[in-house]
Amino acid sequence: MERDASYYINHLGLEPHPEGGYFKSTHTSQESIDAFGTTRKLFTSIYFLLGENDVSHFHRLKSDELWYFHGGSPLIIHVIDEKGEYYEHKLGLNIEKGESPQVIVPKNSIFGSSVVHNGAFSLVGCMVSPGFDFDDFELFTQSELLEKYPEHKQVITKMAYEILPE
Repeated sequence: MERDASYYINHLGLEPHPEGGYFKSTHTSQESIDAFGTTRKLFTSIYFLLGENDVSHFHRLKSDELWYFHGGSPLIIHVIDEKGEYYEHKLGLNIEKGESPQVIVPKNSIFGSSVVHNGAFSLVGCMVSPGFDFDDFELFTQSELLEKYPEHKQVITKMAYEILPE
């Protein structure tokens, strides 16, 4: 039986995420560590879903984020690393076409994601270590990124907000 995005949004209890798409926290470590001058959980994990017209807008975390493919269409993870180099990862199950079922996004990278096929959705899991905290989350506008990375204009205009949502 074919499932659509609304099936997963409703049955998994996903809510809108500020960077785009939908999410739900699934696991938070009981253990904590000292990180970034404060205490953070050892890891956190979420479900994350992008619908056919959604993108996960460019943002940055202070922690590594490991992505796992669960279903739907493959997902492209767009990354501008700390050196300013742009590259893409394809998250999916078609290994012969360059997809991988899991992808790591290194800490301090600027990244976002988009669904490969129009009219489709992607359901993934994301695990962050040290654990996610909104204090460690930075969302970017097009003008902020274009000033620093003008050579990546095409992907920045697709993957960054014109102005930040309130």
